[in-house]
Amino acid sequence: MNITISTNNKDPLFLQIKEQIKQHIFSGELNEGDALPSMRVLAKELKVSVITTKRAYEELEKEGYLVSAVGKGTFVAGQQPHVLREWQIRELENELEKIVKAGRHLGLTKEDLTEMMLIYYEEENG
Repeated sequence: MNITISTNNKDPLFLQIKEQIKQHIFSGELNEGDALPSMRVLAKELKVSVITTKRAYEELEKEGYLVSAVGKGTFVAGQQPHVLREWQIRELENELEKIVKAGRHLGLTKEDLTEMMLIYYEEENG
């Protein structure tokens, strides 16, 4: 599992860790039952405090992505494909919400945003 921490990123360190672990789950790099490094090991690897990795793991567990077993470790929780897809759609909706707010802030219309989205969509499928 490759996690990169950026001090230039405005997001808190725990959130960077959390989001990257989620992406590893979404991409299939991490699968149900896969063990994650201990909080201490991950903290040492990333050169962050154990409190930072603990918070990331706790939030992921609260959201249903991870399960912890005392004395055994932390593992990727079982996700059925339709549940995983629903989580991915929810994440996309969150990103779209940010984009719409940023667009409004810049004075863009719904048509402007729609046109931009269509251009990017066509580039991907072109």
